[in-house]
Amino acid sequence: MIPMVDLKQQYQSLKTEIEQGFADTFEKTSFILGPNVKGFEADAAEYLGVKHAISCASGTDALHLSLVAAGIGEGDEVITSAFTFIATAEAIRYVGAIPVYVDIRPDTYNLDPELIESAMTDKTRAILPVHLFGQPADMGAIMALADKHNLKVIEDCAQSFGADIDGKMTGGIGLAGAHSFFPSKNLGCYGDGGMITTNDDSIADTLLMLRNHGSKERYYHDVVGYNSRLDELQAVVLRAKLKHLPEYNRERRRVAHRYSAGLAGSVVTPPHEDEIGTHVYHQYTVLSEQRDAVMKKLADNDIASAIYYPVPLHQQKVFANICKDVRLPVTDQIASRCMSLPIYPELQNGQIDQIIDVIQSV
Repeated sequence: MIPMVDLKQQYQSLKTEIEQGFADTFEKTSFILGPNVKGFEADAAEYLGVKHAISCASGTDALHLSLVAAGIGEGDEVITSAFTFIATAEAIRYVGAIPVYVDIRPDTYNLDPELIESAMTDKTRAILPVHLFGQPADMGAIMALADKHNLKVIEDCAQSFGADIDGKMTGGIGLAGAHSFFPSKNLGCYGDGGMITTNDDSIADTLLMLRNHGSKERYYHDVVGYNSRLDELQAVVLRAKLKHLPEYNRERRRVAHRYSAGLAGSVVTPPHEDEIGTHVYHQYTVLSEQRDAVMKKLADNDIASAIYYPVPLHQQKVFANICKDVRLPVTDQIASRCMSLPIYPELQNGQIDQIIDVIQSV
C-alpha cells in the first residue's frame, strides 16, 4: 500500500531526539508556554525571516486570531478564495465578517488578482489569499491592490511553510501569516498546532494577549482573549522537524518533478509551476477528465489518492445564505477535475514510477 503520507518513516528518523525532548519536558514539568514553545517560536521567526512568530493551538485559531488582531469585525468583508479548506472562511465568520469569494487562476488554483478589485465594496477591509497546495499566491499584485485601497492582508500559509517569493517567505509579506502544524503538513506536529507570523509589533503584542486569555501579566486581563496555546510537547516535535524542513521541501519537489516528467502525455495534467515563488508541494494535485477512472485504477493497485476539495466553499450548505448569486466557473471546473497523489519526502523513486505506470495505463 502506498499512502497519501507516511508519518511513521519520518518519526523513525527523529525518534531518539523527539523522545529525549519528551523525557526532558516530563522531568522539568513545564508544560504550558515552556522553553520548547519559546525556543520554537524563536527558531521559526529566524527561519521565516520575520520579527515575530506567535504559536497557538491550531491553524484555524491562527487565522481567527490574526483577523481579530487586525481589527476585522462585524459586517466587514474579506476577499478570499472558495477553493480551500473551510477553516479559511470559518475564521472570517468567527469575527462576524463576510467572506467574499473571488475566482481562482486555472493554472495555480490561487486567487486571481485581476478579479479582486471588481469584488470590492465600501465594506471591504481585508484580503485573505491562500497559498494553496504550497504554491505561493501572487503577493506582488495582491499587496499592490491592498496598498491602493488601504486594505489589510492576512496570508493563509497552512500549506506553504517554507515557500518563498524572491527569497521572502510566505507569512512575512502581508500584515500577518497564519500557519498550521496539522500532522500531514510540510512542518507538522503530532496533534493540532498553529502559529501567526508578523513584522508588526502592535499586532504581535495583541496576539500574545489574545492567545492567553487576554493577559500580558498573569491574572491581569486587558481584553477578552482565548485559550489558544501551542502544547509544549508539540513544540518538541516541531523543533526537531524544523531543522530538517529545507531537506523535506527539497524532497517534496523531487517527488513532484519526477511525477510531472513521467505523467506528461497521460490522462492527467500535472500542476503548474510559475515564476511566482517556490512551490513546496504540500499536495501534488493534478487535473483529469477521467478522474474517477484514474482513482479507481490507483485503488485497485493499493495506491491512495484524494480530492482536495470536492465541494468549493461557495457551494457548501453552511454558506448558502451568503452565496446565492456567487458564480465561480474556474473554481467549479477545477473542483470537478482535481485529484491529489501521494507525496511526502520519504516517497521513493520506485514508488513514484509505480504510480506513474498505473496512471499511464488508464
